[in-house]
Amino acid sequence: MTSFINIALAGFLVWSGTGGGSYIEAPKNFVPAKANMESVSVRLTGYNALPEQTDNDSEITASGARSNPAVIAARSRDMADMLPYGTVISIEAPKNSISCGFNEVEHLVGYRVIADSMSARKLRQIDLMFDESDVVLVGGKGTNPAVAVGVCKANIRVVGRISLKDIPETQAELALMVDKKLAIK
Repeated sequence: MTSFINIALAGFLVWSGTGGGSYIEAPKNFVPAKANMESVSVRLTGYNALPEQTDNDSEITASGARSNPAVIAARSRDMADMLPYGTVISIEAPKNSISCGFNEVEHLVGYRVIADSMSARKLRQIDLMFDESDVVLVGGKGTNPAVAVGVCKANIRVVGRISLKDIPETQAELALMVDKKLAIK
């Protein structure tokens, strides 16, 4: 379901933002993953690029990439070999998302680029960066997506790799990298 939503969202964003005659071109250096990559079970959480939730320089990730809540994710250090910086992942909705807030933030998740790392005490975990000014409704109250997601058990799948200098600005651009069929001419 998440992949379908990502494709639909990217298609809409590309179509609505191009003036009808052009398309967003995906970066040339995206390398797709092998076709049948297995999914990996992880703890899924969220964070904001704020000094109290990162190090003192919240504008730059551990990889040196600029903090961008639309596309960045952090991984626990024990997953560094499996998910080096520049790895592009998709997140599969948890089977039992009632116990966490994934449903409330799913529209903000999309594909993510691993460009940050977490504290050494965290294990087998992915932390999604969210914009501190975003608000989602949980129980009729507005809250930040990083708080709303809570702690989920989710599956991730590696879909490719990209150079850190070419991390796109938007979900639409990232989705186009993964699936070039989304480009509208």
